[in-house]
Amino acid sequence: MLVRGRRVSDAQALILRMVRKSGVSRVEVVDSLARKLREGFEVFQLFRSKGFCVSINACNSLLGGLVKVYGEVVSSGIQLNVYTLNIMVNAICKDRKIDSVKSFLSDMEEKGVFSDIVTYNTLINAYCREGLLEEAFQLKNSMSCKGLRPEVFTYNAIINVYFQDMKKAGWVPDNVIYTILIHGYCRNGMMLEALKLRDEMLEQGCVMDVVTFNTILNGLCREKMLSDADELFNEMVERGVFPDFYTFTTLIHGYSKHGNMTKSLNLFEAMTKRNIKPDIVTYNTLINGFCKVGEMDKAKDTGHVHEVFRLWDQMIEEGIKPTLVTCNTVIKGYCRSGNTTKADEFLGKMVSKGIVPDSITYNTLINGYAKEENLDKAFFVIKEMENQGILPDLFTYNIILNGFCRQGRMHEAELVLRKMIERGVKPDRDTYTSLINGHVTQDNLREAFRFHDEMLQRGFVPDDEF
Repeated sequence: MLVRGRRVSDAQALILRMVRKSGVSRVEVVDSLARKLREGFEVFQLFRSKGFCVSINACNSLLGGLVKVYGEVVSSGIQLNVYTLNIMVNAICKDRKIDSVKSFLSDMEEKGVFSDIVTYNTLINAYCREGLLEEAFQLKNSMSCKGLRPEVFTYNAIINVYFQDMKKAGWVPDNVIYTILIHGYCRNGMMLEALKLRDEMLEQGCVMDVVTFNTILNGLCREKMLSDADELFNEMVERGVFPDFYTFTTLIHGYSKHGNMTKSLNLFEAMTKRNIKPDIVTYNTLINGFCKVGEMDKAKDTGHVHEVFRLWDQMIEEGIKPTLVTCNTVIKGYCRSGNTTKADEFLGKMVSKGIVPDSITYNTLINGYAKEENLDKAFFVIKEMENQGILPDLFTYNIILNGFCRQGRMHEAELVLRKMIERGVKPDRDTYTSLINGHVTQDNLREAFRFHDEMLQRGFVPDDEF
């Protein structure tokens, strides 16, 4: 209604408020429209006819379900990016028109858009599906000329074809071949396929060794399939395969990451009973688990803080020195639980032990104070940071600027913006998102749109947080 009444500025303001207050991004709006292809394309044309700037991210969402809009996107003069390229390459390959890809890529290169690892993997996978192994290998070998390195997924596509050909020829793969393939599936989160291959491996009379078990355990933990990981660990022991350092560290990391510290400690104790010595990574993993959100607050009831420092003492007794990563983990744990003062005290102890803090240490503390809306203390830490010869970085400035914006202190926020630019630190998407949202909160839409336009001019598109 507002657009039809030529009240464009009012329409923009309404959209701005609706998007911000609902927490829905413009990509999600276009994405939902793209599910209905005809309506999505009509909305795109309406926006273009009214002179609205449609972001390339929004166009990419539409292209995923509406390939024919590509011509409209190009003719509209919107600068394309690698996401556009990969959406189109995937669509062309699914349409089994691989021969058309080469000319399309050449056309994109002329526009200054170049293939990335995703493009190559998509094409190699398509060649393999068509049985064109020679072309797949040629493409893989040409990656180095573009400064790209093949990854597991790249090799996995080619190996799978050889694997099927091997079986057709009557050759039986051994446990090494099976483990390599299982590793490929696990790395790509394809656990159902990995477990099916494990079953086939056993049916073929191959024996699973500790490497195969560890590979699957790692995949299961990464996909949060911890009950399956526990069952596989028990199966491993029952089959007489001895768990090694990697087995325990993988499981401890999996359970710690998902907050099951009782299970993590049980595995840690089982590890030491088997005379398998934990290293600094094992200790850091456990300490990080205890320092997760909420754990520090539960200290009085559960003794988790005591457990952290018990591990700390045990680590030192074993001759393993705490690293900066260990210290930063503890500081982050205190800050997450809203106890930044304790984090600050721990920083003092850490320095007295000869461990030199870095920008992550200081930024974690600054962020903690900013979340507590104690910006005076945050600035004190910044001064301390500068006295140690560590200059504030983009993350530091964004923390302070966002803190001012959340409090509606937009004048101070813009002073921070000015200072960071003067010091050669370029604002990013987060900087502008904080400023835009801050001005919207204060109902200052003129300034919000000014920063919105400046953001676009600098090449940032406010789709995710705005």
